[in-house]
Amino acid sequence: MTPLDFDARHLWHPYTNVAKPGPMHLITGAEGVWLTRDDGGRMIDAMSSWWCAIHGHRHPAITAAMHRQMDVLPHVMFGGLTHTPAIELGQKLVGLLPEGLDRVFYCDSGSVSVEVALKMAVQYQMAMGRNRKVEFATIRGGYHGDTWKAMSVCDPVNGMHGLFRGALSIQHFLPRPDIRLGEDWPAAPERNGMAALAALLEEKGAQIAGLIVEPVVQGAGGMYFYHPEWLRGAKALCEAHDVLLIFDEIATGFGRTGRLFGMDHAEITPDILCLGKALTGGHISFAATVATGRVARGIGESAAGVFMHGPTYMANPLACAAGVASLSLLEDGGWQDRVAQIDAQMRHELAPARDLPGVADVRVLGAIGVIEMRDTVDPQVAHRRAPETGVWLRPFGRNIYCMPPYVIAPDELSRVTAAMVDLARGDA
Repeated sequence: MTPLDFDARHLWHPYTNVAKPGPMHLITGAEGVWLTRDDGGRMIDAMSSWWCAIHGHRHPAITAAMHRQMDVLPHVMFGGLTHTPAIELGQKLVGLLPEGLDRVFYCDSGSVSVEVALKMAVQYQMAMGRNRKVEFATIRGGYHGDTWKAMSVCDPVNGMHGLFRGALSIQHFLPRPDIRLGEDWPAAPERNGMAALAALLEEKGAQIAGLIVEPVVQGAGGMYFYHPEWLRGAKALCEAHDVLLIFDEIATGFGRTGRLFGMDHAEITPDILCLGKALTGGHISFAATVATGRVARGIGESAAGVFMHGPTYMANPLACAAGVASLSLLEDGGWQDRVAQIDAQMRHELAPARDLPGVADVRVLGAIGVIEMRDTVDPQVAHRRAPETGVWLRPFGRNIYCMPPYVIAPDELSRVTAAMVDLARGDA
C-alpha cells in the first residue's frame, strides 16, 4: 500500500467525504511560497496554508528560534509557572495593540480563542451582577471556528455548520452590513444597518453578553468586505447596553488587510480580541485572547475569583518563541509596502475577470484577492489543476480567492492571479 493509498483509506481530512476524498497531493517540503510534492513538482501556496504563513514557509528566523527553544524548554505547564518566551511575546503583543488591550490569555488555536472570548464575556457579565447576559449577537455571513460554542456564532443558514443548527445554542443574528468597504456611508440608521443592531439591543440587550464580529472582512463566511463605520456605530451601541464588543481578528490580524489589524480601519478598540493563524507565522498552532484590564479585573471580582479556563498546552514555549520571531519580522514595517504592492498588482491582474459571464464580483483588500462566482465552485477542479498551473488554490462556496504570503514575488503572484482567472473562465 502506498502512502497515498493509506491516506485515502485511513486519514480524515477537513471538510472531506471519506468515501470520495478527491485528488490529494503528498507534500514533502516547503520553503518561502513554494510547496514541493513527492513527484518533485512545486506549487505556490496561494492560501498561505489557510492564511497563516505570512512570512512564507520555513522562515529561517522563526525556525531558528524554535530550534533554540526546543533545546532548552519545549513545554512546561503555565499554571503557577511562567517562562521567558511567554513574557516576551506578551510584551510584543501589548506593544502592538491599542492602549487598553493589555491582558493576554494564550490558547491552542483560533477556534479555542473564540471559545475563551465567549466564556470571558459571560463570566464578566455575571461578575457585574448581570446574570441574564449569557447570549451573543453577531452578523450573518460570519465564521468563528469549528468548535462547539464558536459554531453557534457562525452563520446558521449559509455557513458550513448549518446542519448543527438544532443542536447549538440559539444566538441573535443581524443582517450582514450591506454598505461595502469603499462605498459612501449613509447617515440614516435605517439605511446603514445600525437600526437593526439598535433594535436588537433595545429588545434583548439584557440577555446579550457580547457582540462578536470579524472586523471589516468576513473570511470563511464569504470573503465579504464591509464598511468600518458599522464597527464604530456598533461600539457605541454596545457601550450603551453593557454589551462587550469582541473582535475576531484570527484571519485579519497581522497585516492581512493592509493595516496591522482589521480594527485599525475603524480606529476603535474592542473589549476582547481574538488572535491566531499568523501569530506564529504559520509554523505552529497557537492563538491568544486579549482583554481590556476592565474585563480582566471584573472577572477577578467574581465569586469564582479566577477565569475558568486553562488549556494543557497554554503558552507552549515553542509556540511563544515562534510568535516572538514572527512579530519581530513585522516590526520594521516592511510588510506594509509588500502588502500594498500585492494589493495593487492583484487589482490590476484580477480586473479582467469582471467581464467573464460567470463572475459576480471581483474584490481586493491588502493581501486578499477574491473572484466571486455566480454559482458554486468545485474545489476539486482547482486541486486537479494545481500540478499543471503550479498554483495551490482551495476555492470554497462561490469564491475563488487567494491569501498569499507577503514575501511572494511579482512574477509568482502573476501565476496565482492567472490561475484564478483561468479557473473563473473555466479553462481546461
